[in-house]
Formats: sequence, C-alpha cells, structure tokens
Amino acid sequence: MRILGIDPGLRVTGFGVLEKHGNRLQYVTSGVVRTGDGTLPARLRIIFESVAELVDTYRPDQAAIEKVFVNVNPQSTLLLGQARGAAITALSVGGLEVFEYTPMQLKQAVVGYGRARKEQVQEMVTRLLTLTGTPGKDASDALGVAICHAHSGETYAALTEVAPALAAKGLRVKRGRLVGQRGV
Repeated sequence: MRILGIDPGLRVTGFGVLEKHGNRLQYVTSGVVRTGDGTLPARLRIIFESVAELVDTYRPDQAAIEKVFVNVNPQSTLLLGQARGAAITALSVGGLEVFEYTPMQLKQAVVGYGRARKEQVQEMVTRLLTLTGTPGKDASDALGVAICHAHSGETYAALTEVAPALAAKGLRVKRGRLVGQRGV
C-alpha cells in the first residue's frame, strides 16, 4: 500500500510518500511545497495544483493529513484551515480517501509520546524509515502522518464505519471506552 502524508501550511506544505509492505515501511520521497508571498487565492491554487501533481506522480492508495489545531491567533488558524482545505480537495479530486490525524496522534504513533518536540519526530522518522539524512520539519511531519496512518489506518477505517451505528444506539467512545448517553 502506498500512502501520501500531508502536513498542510499556507507558506510551506510538507509531503511524504511511503509504502507499507506487511509491517515494513519503505521511504519513497518527501519534500515541501512553497507558496511564496502571493495573494491568498494564488497560494491556495499552488497548494491544490502541487498536491494534485503529487497524486498523479506517485499514485498513492491512501492519503493522510494533519488536522488543524486551534492557534492562539484565530486568523492564523483560519488561514491554515484554508490551506488544509486546498490539499484535501486535491486529494479528493484525485480519488483518494483522506484520513485525518491530530498532531498528538502523529507524535504518539511516531515517537510514543503525544507531546514530543518536532526534533524528536524528525529523529524517529529518520530511524523508522532508515533514512541516510534527516528530512526538514515539514517533510518529517508529513512522513509522520503517513507512518501514523500506516500503523492505525485499518483500525481508524473500521471505527469510522461502526461509529454511525453506535451513535444511532446512543453509544459513543470516551477515553477508549464504550459509554452510553449519560457517560456511564
């Protein structure tokens, strides 16, 4: 299975492609898309077109993208959300199912600690994929999202299918436990 990971950003969007063979992960490529200082629509178009080109070039089977976290600056959060939307749209137009992971999920999957620093993610990505050099922070985060999906994607997909049926019965998952409507 080939997975394309995306770390969205309005100025710099990271990408990473890896293949999963059983339990083994193999690095394919990684890098960044830089949008420059143009207008917002021009920058969103660069993200959309670049991600669409990655889909055409590397033909991934699945895509994973980092979720937006709420920043101290609401304007920055909104702009990041728009960059993320451009990337998700390109992935969707390319026929891919898109899986989303929080920064904490990514760090937990790659480093084993949800509050790990970016440098720790870089180091573990380098080790897990046996790379000869260390990718930049944005490319490492994108590879980390792909690694996270490689390790938990099947479980995530299964839960996504089951969730509506559970909700219809008044059940939900809270802190890893199945609970009724009253939280008991």
